[in-house]
This record gives sequence, structure tokens and C-alpha cells, in this order.
Amino acid sequence: MPGKPVVGPIPQAALSGVSKYRWWILLGLITAAIMEVLDSTIVNVALPQMAGNLGATFEEIGWVSTGYILSNVVVLPMTAFLAARFGRKRYLGFSILLFIGASILCGMSHSLVELVFWRIVQGAGGAALLSTAQATLRQIFPIEQQGIVQAIFLMGIIVAPTLGPTLGGWITDNYTWNWCFFINLPIGIVSFFLVTTFLEDSIQASKAGSIDWLGIGLMTVGLGSLQYVLEEGQRNDWFNDTTIVRLALLSAVMLGILIWWELSPKNTHPVVDFRILKNKTLSSAIFLFIALGFGLYGGVYLFPLFAQTILNFTPTKTGLVLLPGGLATATSALICGRLLNGKKALVDPRVLIVLGMAIFMTSMWDLGHLTIVSGEPDTRIALLVRGFGLGFLFAPINQVAYASINPREAQQASGLINLARQLGGSFGIAILGTYLTHRTDVHRANLVTYLYRGNPQLESRLQMLVASFQHSGFSASDANRAALAALDRTVTVQAQVSSYNDSFLMILVFFIITAPAIFLLKRAKAAPVAIDAH
Repeated sequence: MPGKPVVGPIPQAALSGVSKYRWWILLGLITAAIMEVLDSTIVNVALPQMAGNLGATFEEIGWVSTGYILSNVVVLPMTAFLAARFGRKRYLGFSILLFIGASILCGMSHSLVELVFWRIVQGAGGAALLSTAQATLRQIFPIEQQGIVQAIFLMGIIVAPTLGPTLGGWITDNYTWNWCFFINLPIGIVSFFLVTTFLEDSIQASKAGSIDWLGIGLMTVGLGSLQYVLEEGQRNDWFNDTTIVRLALLSAVMLGILIWWELSPKNTHPVVDFRILKNKTLSSAIFLFIALGFGLYGGVYLFPLFAQTILNFTPTKTGLVLLPGGLATATSALICGRLLNGKKALVDPRVLIVLGMAIFMTSMWDLGHLTIVSGEPDTRIALLVRGFGLGFLFAPINQVAYASINPREAQQASGLINLARQLGGSFGIAILGTYLTHRTDVHRANLVTYLYRGNPQLESRLQMLVASFQHSGFSASDANRAALAALDRTVTVQAQVSSYNDSFLMILVFFIITAPAIFLLKRAKAAPVAIDAH
């Protein structure tokens, strides 16, 4: 019957059409995915330059990133519905064009309001470039090639956030911030050509029924409010701010109603089918992706701050230190892809996940013991280990998650997986940012207790500083004030170093807490696969 998947051994006739061009489609989809993920981090380095050119404060320019993430998070769970409603080829092609168009208009913006608006549009277009693209790869490639294909695709998703600061720093140092957006044009054109030329709509896709307007409304308000709270909470002192309190309550109520409505028998065409979460392997994988998002984006958030404020690295130097870690991720992801490829994986994916956890936690331990005198070699080695561990986490978890579901459910699962990764990153940045500030205050208060008259080490250091300033031409009173100010700076920097150490170790503890979810994963069994018979 038309519309039903072909099950069983893959016949030769089924290898025509989409299957014949699947590697070209992979190139187009991974290009689009890299463009989307890269754009979410490349802009962060250019924010100070944007603020100066547009006459915006640092808080106001932050909406360039916030607006993008807000719309991206809201649209991600709806990608399955949109792909079914319009067809995956049309939806992907439109999303790529929307992303390119919005990128050009972002680069041509002359005011903050204009730039934020087009970033919101860009974020909405970018959702399909991850979710729908990944689900499409699950549907157009045979099961024995899924290991290497998903590893290649994930390689772009994981490496791009690491490359973003490097490329963004180079662009802002040598050109203007506008080129952070214009760079998407040639990449997007290549992706659009490959996708629209070779991809066809799936014969197994079910057509969307009536539109779940209530679900769309609840999800838009609930996720939008939640993301705003996570993005702006620290800046507005969290629940001491009335707006944050109201939006947090609104988010909790809307998302609670959303879950009830989407699972209700009365809702025959839910915009998000939460019923697929009955699959324990998929649910566990999504939980682990929240932890991975926490570690991936949390680390990318913490390290540049540490490198530039404590070690005095330039943005370009910071990006270059991060670069080898991204290459290590690519290497380990490809290793996993090779080990997991074929009708029967060479290694149990759960073994690779445990290995990845161990490697990643080792890197967090190393980063949690950096000091003010740490140099490039110290940071580069820790980041290399971190990157290598990430590749052993994302690829196997992704493989287990998709292998546990029917290809018909791939689009729904992909939306939830990518949402979990994005929300995990948002939670990570919000929690780590607050924790970093709190621990800095705690460490400073502890260190100040040692600054009392009569402490022989303090007196010795103070006399040395005073003598040094007097030797430089300061008067006795000015030298004393300068010495006290220098001691205060030293205490502040040491408190900051200790707080960064605590924050990296917090990521380690978070991974230890979430690690038991690995034991809920089931090894995928070799099984017939539904394919596109084009």
C-alpha cells in the first residue's frame, strides 16, 4: 500500500532515487547544520563591537543571542508537525532560505531592534537545520550505514560551537561584525542546492491532520517564558525580580497544561507526540542529552571567560586554544561511527558512552585545577581531553536513541533530542553563571579574613609592594595606597580562579549524578529497517 514503509531486506530497486543520492544529501544537510550551530556561537565574540556600532548597552546587545535561542527553542519541538504539514523537502528548503535571508538582513541592520528581529527570524529557520535534517538522515540511509552517517552529522554539531569563537574572533579582529552573518550566504546556497536537487519527500511520512493551535500556543508561551528566565535570570537577580517570577510561574503552568493536552485522547493530532517517551531507551537518551548540553555549552561559556579575564588571552588566541579540542571531537566521533557502523556494531554503544563519560570527567578535573599561572599548554591538553570525550558521548547516545525507534518516529524524536540539548545548554549557562558569581563572593570573603595587621606574610608582601612603588617614583602615602589596591586585585583574582575551578568541578559532579541513566539504555538489536523506496 502507498505510504507504508518497505520492511525486510533492502531490495535492489529500493536503492534508486533518494537512496542513490543520499551522500549528496548528507553533504547538504551537514552544511546547513554547521551553518546553524556555528551562527549561535560565532556572534558572541562580536557582541562588544555590535554594541559600540549600534549604540547599545551590554545588556541590550545580549538580546542578539537571546532572541535567536528563544525562537529556536520554541520551533524545535514543532519541526515534526511542520515537516508533515509541508513535506520535508519544502520545509527544509524554505528553512534554509529563511536562514540565509535573515542572515543577510542581520548583517545589513542599522539598529538594535532591527537586528534582534531578524535574529528571531533566523532562529526560527535554524530549527529545521538540525532536527529535520537529522531525522531525514535516519530515514534515507540503511541501518548498516547509520553509525558512520550519524557520527559525521554529529561531528559538525559538536565541533561548530568550538570553531565559532575562533572564526568570530578572527572576523571581528580583521573585518566588521556584519561578516559574521554574511558568511552564511555561500554556505547556505550550497546547502539549498544540494537539498532541493536530490532530496524527495518520504513515502513513509504521515500527513499532518488538523492543526493543534492550542498546543502550539501553549508551547510558544511555555518554552518562550522558560528560555527568557534562563537567559535573563542571572542578570535580573533571579527571583528577586518580579518579571522573572511571573514568567517562571507562567512557564510552569503552560508547560504543565501542554503535557496534559498533548497526551489527552481528545487531542487526535498533537503538535508534539510525547507518547514516544514511553520508550525508556529514548527517554534515557534525552535525559543524557540534557547533561551533554549542560557540559558542552557550559564549558564553552566558562573557558573563554577564564582565558580572557584571568589568563589575559585575546579572543583570537582563546579560539585557537579551543580549536584542537574541536578536532579531537571530530576524531573520536569518527572512531565511534566506524565502531558502530554495520548491521552489527563492533562495540556495545554503552561501553563507548561509559568511556566518554570517564574521559570527559577527567578533563573537568583538569580544568578544575587550573591556576593564574596556567599557560596555553595546560589549557590545550585539558581541552583536547574534553573534546575527545565529547565525541565518545554524542555519537553512541545518538545511535542508541535512534536505533530504538521506528523511522516514522524519527522526526518527533529528533525534535525532542535537539530541544533537550539546547535546553541543557541554557540550564548550564544559567546555573554556572549564577554559581560562578556566588562562589567568587564566598572565596573572596574567605580570603579577606587573612588580611589583618599582624599577619607576617601580609606585612612582608605589603612592604615589598610599597618599596616597589616607591622605587617607581611614588610618594610614601601613594605607594601605600597602590600596594593596598594591588593586594585587593590579587585577592579578587584568586577568588575568581577558585570560583572557575568550582564551576568546572560542578560540571563533573553533574555528570556523575546523571551517569546512572546509561544503565537504562538498551543495546540496539539488528532489525529490518523502513526505507524510502524511491
